[in-house]
Amino acid sequence: MKIDKNIIKELTDYLNEFNLTEIEYTDKDTKIKVSKSSSNQALSIASTLPKPNEEKLLKISGIEVKSPIIGTAYHAPEPGAKKFSEIGKKIKKGETIMIVEAMKTMNHIPSTADGVIKEICVEDGQPVEYGQTVIIVE
Repeated sequence: MKIDKNIIKELTDYLNEFNLTEIEYTDKDTKIKVSKSSSNQALSIASTLPKPNEEKLLKISGIEVKSPIIGTAYHAPEPGAKKFSEIGKKIKKGETIMIVEAMKTMNHIPSTADGVIKEICVEDGQPVEYGQTVIIVE
């Protein structure tokens, strides 16, 4: 069996681009799985943790609206268009706050509460994970 190195390179690029830890590709009788070493990640996470005496308590007041899917977050329906969400804007429950693109499908993310947008937690074009907070409504 000959392994296509281009597929492995492409999967590795996806790992880095979308900040993934593991990706798998299956085609007919071929199955390729690429993953990052967890020991390197643990080392980098440990080095960024604050020391106990430097730790500050952060309190988030408000309602966190989380992403229901993994994908790429977009603040507007198309480049140059008016943004769905801006800090200080009043929104209603069910109103679209941003779009998350997953597998070439644009998924409108609705607000889960009425209120005023206090904070937008993701940048336009940034990858988001399932359950990641995208905005905070007060």
